[in-house]
Amino acid sequence: MADSYFPRWRPQSAAAEGRIVGTDERLAWPQMFAMGVQHVVAMFGSTVLAPLLMGFDPNLCIFMSGIGTLLFFVLVGGRVPSYLGSSFAFIGLVIAVTGYGGHGPNLNIPVALGGIIACGVVYAIIGLIVSAVGTKWIETLMPPVVTGAIVCVIGLNLAPIAVHGVSGSNFDSWMALVTVLCVGAVAVFARGMLQRLLILVGLLMAYVIYAIVTNGLGMGKPIDFAIVANAAWFGMPHFTAPVFNVQAMTLLAPIAVILVAENLGHIKAVSAMTGQNLDRYVGRAFLGDGLATIVSGFAGGTGVTTYAENIGVMAVTKIYSTLVFVIAALIALVLGFSPKFGAVIQTIPGPVLGGVSIVVFGLIAVTGARIWVVNKVDFSDNRNLIVAAVTLVLGAGDFSLKLGGFGLGGIGTATFGAIILYALLRRKPAQGPVA
Repeated sequence: MADSYFPRWRPQSAAAEGRIVGTDERLAWPQMFAMGVQHVVAMFGSTVLAPLLMGFDPNLCIFMSGIGTLLFFVLVGGRVPSYLGSSFAFIGLVIAVTGYGGHGPNLNIPVALGGIIACGVVYAIIGLIVSAVGTKWIETLMPPVVTGAIVCVIGLNLAPIAVHGVSGSNFDSWMALVTVLCVGAVAVFARGMLQRLLILVGLLMAYVIYAIVTNGLGMGKPIDFAIVANAAWFGMPHFTAPVFNVQAMTLLAPIAVILVAENLGHIKAVSAMTGQNLDRYVGRAFLGDGLATIVSGFAGGTGVTTYAENIGVMAVTKIYSTLVFVIAALIALVLGFSPKFGAVIQTIPGPVLGGVSIVVFGLIAVTGARIWVVNKVDFSDNRNLIVAAVTLVLGAGDFSLKLGGFGLGGIGTATFGAIILYALLRRKPAQGPVA
């Protein structure tokens, strides 16, 4: 591997059940394609939901997630398995700078795009600095107790979105639980490749059950397939040019700090799962993510980040081949050119998507806890205990804070809170007696 920029991806048989597929390995191409589809499904909920909450075009954001993932893949030399999708860290501030009302297209998207690009520039600069001087200064600010808490908080902060989305009626709530049961059943009782496709297979099972119960038996809101029939197969994404407003850029640029903490936590989580030290690629990962955010902003898409949802999929499938994410990115590009795909996506019932989100967001939270376990974080140390406890409550409670014109949502306050609190509670090493 050391003599080439990209790995050579050794073929591996899937016969040995439960065997880890490393970053430089691959399965048979049909299985790789199936895994790519599953990663698209895993990222889909958030990569569509985040732009919808901000008034962006979901189809364009899916397309830009594919572009960003490929750009990231090239920058890290195919060594870090990650998918880049729409970041939730931007939602609160994008809504603030655009005055978005929450329904339909956001007419002030260009202003937000300028701020997203500014954030990407700051993020890329941090990546260049890390590449030049290393990660020690970041690790000092964000040790495992901090990064684990931040990753955990992302899952907990997203949890209300999934739960509220399936609480509209008693029927919706029950169907969400059926979806959770479908995914859980595949995870526990299936074997081989079927088990590794638990998210995709579980979603399809729940979709079929929902269609039978609603369209067949007349219970609940039926799936409307007419929108699929009326949609075109191919169509160009709708690009939007940015407008560079100083105030919007000033407000959105600091989100780079959140993305740094998020990305570092993801890389640490992947390192723990694969048993490989990926620290040497952290700077390049930051740079790749920053450049992907810049490109997305210039095209009219949201800011992007490495996706914990896909890390959750890797955690349960034990397949870390970076080629899977190239396949997933290419699928996203194709889907971005298809209005019919967008129509199919619209037919996925909210309770089914919400049920899958409950599982995936839970996996994110557990991945953060895994960072603590793998790094043997000592919670008998009161500093670690206080930092983790306060961070979890700030994020899960969506604690918001405003400093003049600058505002932070739950993930932001939890991120900055964890970093600052850990630094403030740092104790000087005890000195020995003076001779």
